[in-house]
Amino acid sequence: RRSPLANARTSTMNQENKQERRKPRSTVGVRGQSSQYKSRPSPSLAEAKKQGKQKMSEMSANRRQSEEPVIKDKQLKDIYQNAISMSERRRSATGVVYDDRFLLHRCLWDPNYPECPERYLEVMKRIELEQLIDRCTFVRPRLATEEEVRLKHTQQHLETLKATRGSLDKAQLEDLSSRYDAIFIHPESYETSLLSVGSTVALVDAVCNGEIQNGMAVVRPPGHHAMTAEFNGYCFFNNVAIAAQHALDKLGLSRILIVDWDVHHGQGTQRMFYSDPRVLYFSVHRYEHATFWPNLRESDFDFIGSGEGEGFNFNVPLNAIGMENADYLAIWHQLLLPVATEFNPELIIVSAGYDAAFGCPEGMMNITPAFYAHLLSPLLSLAQGRVAVVLEGGYCLESLAEASMHTLKTLLGDPCSKLADKLTPPCPSIRETILNCIASHRSFWKSLQLNEMYNVEDYNNVNPQENFHKLPVCRLDQEPARSGEVRYETRNCYPVQSVAERQRIHDRLVQLRLATDLSFPAERLCYVYDEVMLEHQNSSDALHPENPIRIVNIYQHLMEHYQLAKRMKRVAAIPATVDELCLVHDRELVERMHSIGKDTSDRDLKELAESYNSVYLHPKSFSSASMAAGSVIQVVGEVLSGRSRAGLCIVRPPGHHAEPGEPHGFCIFNNVAIAARVALEQHNLKRVLIVDWDVHHGNGTQHIFEEDPRVLYISVHRYDNGTFFPRGTDGNYTVVGRGKGTGFTVNVPWNHKSMGDPQYMAAFTSVILPIAYEFDPELVLVSAGFDAAIGDPLGGCRVTPEAYGYFTQW
Repeated sequence: RRSPLANARTSTMNQENKQERRKPRSTVGVRGQSSQYKSRPSPSLAEAKKQGKQKMSEMSANRRQSEEPVIKDKQLKDIYQNAISMSERRRSATGVVYDDRFLLHRCLWDPNYPECPERYLEVMKRIELEQLIDRCTFVRPRLATEEEVRLKHTQQHLETLKATRGSLDKAQLEDLSSRYDAIFIHPESYETSLLSVGSTVALVDAVCNGEIQNGMAVVRPPGHHAMTAEFNGYCFFNNVAIAAQHALDKLGLSRILIVDWDVHHGQGTQRMFYSDPRVLYFSVHRYEHATFWPNLRESDFDFIGSGEGEGFNFNVPLNAIGMENADYLAIWHQLLLPVATEFNPELIIVSAGYDAAFGCPEGMMNITPAFYAHLLSPLLSLAQGRVAVVLEGGYCLESLAEASMHTLKTLLGDPCSKLADKLTPPCPSIRETILNCIASHRSFWKSLQLNEMYNVEDYNNVNPQENFHKLPVCRLDQEPARSGEVRYETRNCYPVQSVAERQRIHDRLVQLRLATDLSFPAERLCYVYDEVMLEHQNSSDALHPENPIRIVNIYQHLMEHYQLAKRMKRVAAIPATVDELCLVHDRELVERMHSIGKDTSDRDLKELAESYNSVYLHPKSFSSASMAAGSVIQVVGEVLSGRSRAGLCIVRPPGHHAEPGEPHGFCIFNNVAIAARVALEQHNLKRVLIVDWDVHHGNGTQHIFEEDPRVLYISVHRYDNGTFFPRGTDGNYTVVGRGKGTGFTVNVPWNHKSMGDPQYMAAFTSVILPIAYEFDPELVLVSAGFDAAIGDPLGGCRVTPEAYGYFTQW
């Protein structure tokens, strides 16, 4: 089925028509002599041939010389160098910048003005209450220099605000404020605006210079509406834009991602980088077809940049109020994460407005405060974790403070809190917006080209037509130009909530806060490893790919090369009991494996092994396999007991092919399936997610849980139309479970080799993450086979080592 995408693109601002330029093909004709004529060539012809041969010889030599370094580079390139280069890198501290001078900027003539000092005060109170400040490195705030302000603003713009410094004429300040849309000017506005810019630049400097890993700037006034020569929307100087330009000019960066999740479109930031391909600007904002402030046509999806910056400006307009967590999550999965990963930024700056949070009178959205952690967390895997979060809007003090607290906790590396509410499907409006954005940007980003376009013939002849998405033609009726000088309201020019509404919001936020567990284990990661698992080996084939060296190398890398083991808690390995093994396996199989011992002849071992598919057996196979299963059980218990946040199981033999009644595909017992069943039966969990990224389909795990809706099994594997091991149709996408478990098996089958990072990342953002969020698991188990990794002799795929880090982070 063809995907619902647009067959036409609307024109964009300053978009130029481009024509394909074809390079003229140079041809060389060679004219030969007839064999019946042996006459001697003329001296001039002979000389021409001689020179021609010499020239061709020189060209060939030059070509070989120019190609040799390229070929040499390709031959010598270390495909693991990128991962190895990070071996010495450690996560550094989280920074925070704040200054109580931000309290000085306030509206003198309207005490109820929403952009008020209490915004800063409540944020600071909340993060101090959670003792987050004590865990951060303090970044010293400073005033921006005039030179820094002029990076994005005119001198006259700066001088206009500078002239108000220390003014005692309140009437004059209000009169000047009325010349700008949604602005109030205070005698200290100039100083606090410089402080806001300077503090943002200081944070970006600290992140880029490696003094801190990431950080948050609790600053005001905000900045993303400020334009080159115009104050706008509570903003005077564009903090984020100036800091980004500073990073480009002074710090040598060439790729910066700005994510603007403020509910208002940051038109100031957009305009400042509209033709600059070094900055990818991604804004999600309330739009309602230009009826919501700032009421600009340029805030719509088809304004995608101009010139060299075409395709680097993303507007995701929200055309309805009441958007919920699931709507934003769909934007992240379908648009932001694929494009951001492809862009591969060196720095991420978040224009963090919290006016889309529940309770804000300006946003009228329903994003829960804890959800902002889920928006930020996947971004931390990009740009080597260099992320600067800068406060913008947010006018419900309770939700602003709570959301800011969750943001800072995420920067500190705390796990995202479980969401109090179940996710609902994305609303029709957001689905339309996402498709519009994909259609507008599809030609610029490979990650958005998963779906096909359709043409007029398809539209006229293929049914049903509702499967096609038609791109709307965007128009905006222009208001007649006003005569004379434009003046704006300076008082009572904002939405006001009733007492009853404010009480309802307060009660709901209290309910959300009580339902959100902020606690987490102090131990970040545990691991298990035991040399008993080395005893299982193929005595007749020392070169068998499933051998003890596999986990020996992993352990040595953790201990020596990457120095990771000393940063983890080691869990004692204990073999699984017979009863635990029988939670998923037939007792007859368990007893048969248990009966294998030193008295079993090599012939009997070989005959028994050959009765299974791709299995070898050893007198120590049972002890090794039961230790592998028991080790996974131990780590799951460590995590579910709250002693560790996550765990790593360095175990063998592997398990996901093992069926209830027989070993299969190097696997004796199904380690992950046994641990999942223990979690369900002994720890009383209701929902367990198993993600299997081994290059082979985990047939055993799928069969064990195919009728159990408590376990969601998602497998990404090479399939080759059923011809790749373990062969058959069970690994096809059409297999979705049985009975009550229908829909809880998800197969993502690759039908040819060489699949790499782009394909796997697309599977995560398009399939795995959306379904996993809807399932809302209490435990995630990863069947982490790495035979899809580049260089693996069995998998034939090209996933890089660092890509597995992305998958784990997401």
